[in-house]
Amino acid sequence: MNQYTISGKQRIIFLAMIAIGVVSMAFTWMGDDELHTRFWTNFLHNSVFFTGIALMATFFIAVCITAWSGWHAVFKRIWEAFSMFLIPGFLLMMIIALCTYFDIHHLYHWTDTSLYDDPTSDNYDAILASKAGFLNKNWYLFGTLIIVGLWVFFAVKLRGLSVSEDADPGEDFKNHRTQRIYAAAFLPIAGFTSAAIIWQWIMSIDSHWYSTMFAWYTGASWFVSMIAMTIMVLIYLKGKGYYEQVTGEHIHDLGKFLFAFSIFWTYLWFSQFMLIWYANIGEETIYFRLRRDHYPVLFYGNLVMNFVLPFLILMRNDTKRKYGSVLFVAALVVFGHWWDFFQMIKPGALHTAHEVIGGHGDHGAEAAHHVMEFTSGFTLPGFLEIGTAIGFMGLFLFVIYGALGRAALVAKNDPYLEESLHHHV
Repeated sequence: MNQYTISGKQRIIFLAMIAIGVVSMAFTWMGDDELHTRFWTNFLHNSVFFTGIALMATFFIAVCITAWSGWHAVFKRIWEAFSMFLIPGFLLMMIIALCTYFDIHHLYHWTDTSLYDDPTSDNYDAILASKAGFLNKNWYLFGTLIIVGLWVFFAVKLRGLSVSEDADPGEDFKNHRTQRIYAAAFLPIAGFTSAAIIWQWIMSIDSHWYSTMFAWYTGASWFVSMIAMTIMVLIYLKGKGYYEQVTGEHIHDLGKFLFAFSIFWTYLWFSQFMLIWYANIGEETIYFRLRRDHYPVLFYGNLVMNFVLPFLILMRNDTKRKYGSVLFVAALVVFGHWWDFFQMIKPGALHTAHEVIGGHGDHGAEAAHHVMEFTSGFTLPGFLEIGTAIGFMGLFLFVIYGALGRAALVAKNDPYLEESLHHHV
C-alpha cells in the first residue's frame, strides 16, 4: 500500500485530543493568576516545541538532499509531512508575537520599557537597557513574521518539488536538482535564523541570563524529538500494513540517530552547565542554581529521561533493531524533551509574573521568594499541562497524517530510491 488514507476513527481520535487541549486551556485560563501566566506559558511551551520539530524535519530533509543521501528516501514523506506543521506553527507563534507586541501577556521581563527608559529611575535596569536593541517588541513581532515565514516558504517549496517528482521527474532529474538549490540555500538560513529566534522566544524569558550555547542546545532537543517522532509514526504505519519496504536497517539507523543525538544533547547540556559553573558569574549561574535548588525534579528528571535511560537502553546494538525497545525510548524522549522545554520556560516566566503582580520593589527579591514555593503548573507539569500537550499533539498528528494522505507514501521517482530500498548497514 502506497497511498495513505486517514480513517474516520483517526479523525475522531485526533479531534478528541484537540478538544482535550482546548478544554484544558479553558480551565487553565479560568483558574489562572491575573496575568494568565500559566495559560500563556503553556501556549508558548507547546507552540515552540512542535514548531521546532517541524523545523528540524525541514532542516534534515535539506541536509539529506544536499549531502546526496539515499538511505532515507523510502520514508522521506514522513519528514515532509512533519514540515507541513510549520504552517499552523507560524500562526501559533504569530499569536504569541502579536500578544507580546500589544502587551496582552507578560511572559517577558524586557517588555516593560519603564525598567530601562530612564537611567535616573530607581528601577533602572542597565542589563536590559544594554539588550534593548535586540530585545524589543518590533524585533520579536517582525522577526517571527519573517523568519517563520521563510521556514514555511522553503518547507512548502521542497515538499512541492518532491511531490511533483512523482508525476514527472523531469529530464535528468531536473526537479531533484532544483531541490538541491533550495535545500542548500535553506541550510544557512535555518541555522542562523533558528538561533536568533530561539533567543527571543525562550532565552529572553530569563532576560538577564544568556548562553552562547543555548541555540545549539535547543536545536539538539528539537532534533532528537523529531527523530523520536519519526520512529513512532513509522512503526505505527508499518503496523497498519504501510511501508513494507522499510526494514529493520532503516529503524536501526533511526535508532542510531536517537542514541547519538541523545548523547550530543547531553554533551551540550554539560558544556553549558560546566562553563557557566566554572566562570561563576552571578548573572549566569542563577539560571542553573534556581532550577537545581528549587526545581530538582525538573532538573534531574531532565537528565534521567533524556540521557540516562536512552543511553542505557540503546547502548546495545541489537536493541536499536527491536521495535518495542526503540518505540519505548522514542516515546520517552518526546516526553523528556517536552519536559526540557517546560523547565526552560516555567521558572523564569513565574518570576516575571510575580514581579509584575507584586511590583518591582527590591529588583524582584519578593518575586524570587515566591518562585521558590511550590506552584501548580510551574514547579511540575500538572494535569492541565498534560491536557494542553495532548491537544497540541492531536493538532500535530492531524496535520501530518493529513499531509501523508495527499501524496504517495514512497516517492517513486526519487533518484536514490533504489539505494534506500536495498539499504544495508
